[in-house]
Amino acid sequence: MKKTLISLAFCLLANLVFAQGKEDNQSIVIGKTDSIRSKILGEQRKIWVHVPDGANEKYPVVYLLDGDGHFSSVVGMIQQLSTINGNMMCPKMIVIGITNTDRMRDLTTSHISSAPYMDSIMTKTTGGGELFTAFIEKELFPHIDSVYPTAPYRILIGHSLGGLMVINTLVNHTNLFNSYVAIDPSMWWDNEKLLKQTQRVLAEKKFEGKSLYLGIANTMEEGMDIEKIENDTAEDTQHIRSILALQSAFEKNKQNGLNYRGKYYPHDTHGSAPLITEYDALRVFFDFYPIKLTNKDFTDSTGAIVEKYQKHFAEISQKMGYPIKPDEGEINYMGYDFLGKKMYKTAERFFKLNIENYDGSYNVYDSYGDYFIAIGDKSNAVTQFKKALSIMENEVTRKKLTELESDKE
Repeated sequence: MKKTLISLAFCLLANLVFAQGKEDNQSIVIGKTDSIRSKILGEQRKIWVHVPDGANEKYPVVYLLDGDGHFSSVVGMIQQLSTINGNMMCPKMIVIGITNTDRMRDLTTSHISSAPYMDSIMTKTTGGGELFTAFIEKELFPHIDSVYPTAPYRILIGHSLGGLMVINTLVNHTNLFNSYVAIDPSMWWDNEKLLKQTQRVLAEKKFEGKSLYLGIANTMEEGMDIEKIENDTAEDTQHIRSILALQSAFEKNKQNGLNYRGKYYPHDTHGSAPLITEYDALRVFFDFYPIKLTNKDFTDSTGAIVEKYQKHFAEISQKMGYPIKPDEGEINYMGYDFLGKKMYKTAERFFKLNIENYDGSYNVYDSYGDYFIAIGDKSNAVTQFKKALSIMENEVTRKKLTELESDKE
């Protein structure tokens, strides 16, 4: 019940902020555009960028192929899953949407002169995938890491031909990313050339520490099913047959250390599969991320719940490979929740935890000052409010400090 109430409170707060934005006729912005001059590709490349709100934080980076087609949905999904609703399901993340200039060139792994449903104009520039990968590794990565607050954890997401490139990157440039999401990939490309290579490599190479999620859409004609299609030879079914063969290769080669999960989505088409695949992939990749709290934790007067947070985030840091701190806003909320219940020891430990992690934030000192007011320690409250104001001037904090100093006189 307590967790439900906390979740409701956060939702109400979010709705209030959103309503205020509409009332003030402000724009709702989820990202911005950036660009980089690529010497490798010989052109200017535009990217879409989402950076989470936060001070002095570093974030994992999601790289999206066909970025303009998937940017808003992936940003929204990550914002939802990483929102402070009492139990964050994944970290806040930077999202980089790589938009296309020549999709057939960049997202294909070999040159072909003809293909089903494609004319010679469409296939003319095919096979530039390796150059495109070099652009990502040698030009895009350094640019993103120098401009934005990136953490050393990367995810690559691609759909259709983008999925083909995801598999190519996993197989041939394994260490560029930590996790990979291939959505209904075009493994039929060039007579299944990459599929055949992948089948060989999965049996020989090690993929320890890497994760892949494979989403398979239902692209079969009515009357077909998985069992029937495996023995089919029609050109129209090669797309799904090649993906099922890829799935089989992953499932047969568990000795290579790859953290693999895949799923067939019988009620989703090639076009609808990205959203549900991306959601499921994030849940699988970050299954360790949510902190598991019980009703007993919310009645804790000893401060043990704070130790639970510290231990949990130490474990997350170990799995992600870099230090991760609990969210300042969540810890602040927990402090006030326990303060309102007059569980002062637990409240103080939450406020002090925020000071340890975010000593450059005026808000953590302002909140600690409120704690001292609640327990009747005006002297220490004054000290904390002064610390807050030394970092950033704030009208509310200044008013509280003035009232306390007037009381002294």
